Amino acid sequence: MPERLAVIDLGSNTFRLVVFTADHGWWKRSDEIFEPVRIGEGLAATGSLGPEPIRRALATVHVFGQFCRANGLSGDAIRAVATSAIRDAGNAADFLDPAQSDGTLAIRVLTREEEAHYGYLAAVNSTTLADGCVLDLGGGSMQLVRVDGRLARESDSFALGAVRMTERFLPDDRPAKRRELDALRAYVAGALDRVDWLTGTGRRLVGIGGTVRNLATAAQRAADLPSIGIQGMVVSRAALEDLVERLAALPPGGRAGVPGIKAARGDLILAGAVVVATVLDVGGFDALEATEAGLREGVFFEHHIPGEHSLFDDVRRSSVVNLANQYDVDIPHTRHVADLALGLFDELAAADLHPGDPIERELLWAASVLHDVGMSVDYDDHHKHSRYLILNAGLPGYGPNEVALIAQAARYHRKGMPDPDWLGPVLEPGDEDRLCRLAVLLRLAEDLERSRDQSVREAHVRVTGDGVELRLVADEGDLVVPRWAAQRETAVFERAFGSSLVIAGPPEH
Repeated sequence: MPERLAVIDLGSNTFRLVVFTADHGWWKRSDEIFEPVRIGEGLAATGSLGPEPIRRALATVHVFGQFCRANGLSGDAIRAVATSAIRDAGNAADFLDPAQSDGTLAIRVLTREEEAHYGYLAAVNSTTLADGCVLDLGGGSMQLVRVDGRLARESDSFALGAVRMTERFLPDDRPAKRRELDALRAYVAGALDRVDWLTGTGRRLVGIGGTVRNLATAAQRAADLPSIGIQGMVVSRAALEDLVERLAALPPGGRAGVPGIKAARGDLILAGAVVVATVLDVGGFDALEATEAGLREGVFFEHHIPGEHSLFDDVRRSSVVNLANQYDVDIPHTRHVADLALGLFDELAAADLHPGDPIERELLWAASVLHDVGMSVDYDDHHKHSRYLILNAGLPGYGPNEVALIAQAARYHRKGMPDPDWLGPVLEPGDEDRLCRLAVLLRLAEDLERSRDQSVREAHVRVTGDGVELRLVADEGDLVVPRWAAQRETAVFERAFGSSLVIAGPPEH
């Protein structure tokens, strides 16, 4: 029976409850509720939690408790953690004692090191970051973690959260002036002076937290990119500075009008953007890479992933297998399709009909494994359903253009001439050719496995004077179905590889 775990993140800005459901071979978020409590409001000035923020926080915790009881979640099935504002407040007990009085929630106040560790787990298990830095920006604090060989080597925590910086440096009733932004930048840069390792972490910076997700969404909208989530979205330093200028020109109440900025975060987003931009500048990073994962995923990963370090062995492979297992695909079929497709990929590369790029090969494997997930919706148009699920479920570890290629290859695994369609703006140079190759190889492999019986054990190609000859190695029996299916792909094959496809006849006896 699937296991459920409720992770409650009591942040300085937002309180969030996420339910994770996991079973053999898969996990997913299955529910979520949140409230922009802003328990850290006014903390920087007084050192204490205010009566009104405490009232809002207790009301939300009461809702969370009721939610857990209604869903049969209790004891070890609930992990409640509190971060910067509650950790730093001199009167934290005024919230913690009544919040835990009914015994439903046992709240663990994270140390700075623990908070940084969970952010690191979230980032490294949802991206391919091996060497670089993780930035976790919340309402009260910011954590930076140096990553080397996928392991956390050093970390530091700073009182530079979006709520704190907004209250200290930015006006609440008008656009921000240049001198105010400069003062904020100087303050952040000064705080970072003590981090002597920041400039030596490499050029890759992965960010987590609501501010980072909101900035990535706004950058995505500004670039007129398709809305397929922000997992793996890379925000350049120039794009981030453009956002800062745009936000600063508006009063706090108007910033939520910028496409991609949430209303509940509009008055805080400018300070958060300036903090991130300053880290990019001081650390010498080219861009910020966003991930959908956050501290709550870090807490879940510690519980879910076995091993000393709670790390997936291969994030990209794990995300593909996780999505496939959620939708109960026909594993023998998809595995055989993948084997046939990859075999054709390798032989065509050896024949110099395409470059044989290993990343393209990996994308072909992913599309082969996931091409039938749409069957969980319905057989009719399941290729389109597969595309929808791939795009909307997300594939941590893959970039937006890679997810688009996998999704479009799955969409064209049955019929039609491969086309980027509305996903074109997210693709990179050369991706249209890659899409055509991915789609035709997946489609050929699916054709050869059309009977879903693995009767075609192998498929081989050789270049002849007439084009590319496809020969099948099969069990005893009739090859009418796979030959019939494969013969329909001559046009798309020629477009992809510049050569005609000839299906060899049955072996002579």
